[in-house]
Amino acid sequence: MPTVGQLQLPDRCCARDNMSLTDLLTPEAVIPALRVNGKKQALQELAAQAAKLTGLDEREIFETLLQRERLGSTGIGDGIAIPHGKPEKLDRLVGLFARLERPIDFEALDGQPVDIIFLLLAPETAGADHLKALARVARVLRETSMLEKIRATRDPAALYALLTGPAAASHAA
Repeated sequence: MPTVGQLQLPDRCCARDNMSLTDLLTPEAVIPALRVNGKKQALQELAAQAAKLTGLDEREIFETLLQRERLGSTGIGDGIAIPHGKPEKLDRLVGLFARLERPIDFEALDGQPVDIIFLLLAPETAGADHLKALARVARVLRETSMLEKIRATRDPAALYALLTGPAAASHAA
């Protein structure tokens, strides 16, 4: 059974499906060089950006993310974190990608600092779609060659193209 962090995902969520990162991410949702000093500040900044994208309350998004982090870190290893939650009143899956200026302690499972964050927000009723999205993001970001390209790229349009292009789709399959 595949896992994302400490979350075990049912095998059916990882079968080929039609969800791609273009379903989660817009060009405006890519931050190429986020400057933060720690996990809490990273979550605050991401909540602020997510509020702009969704129209939801920034504080509510932040609290949703903090509640999830209290269950266990969403730092999945290899410098990657996938914080996620289900804020009230959200009507669609929303992704937000950030490449950090410098790595931060995220209490990741492998103890390594994090420099790549993909925030995922889902409607409270998302169910399996939330798990499918988590699995898709994890598969794309865990691919070594993809991660190297992401870490070497500073341009937001190029990052968006990497995350949503054919290479990402083939890694996610």
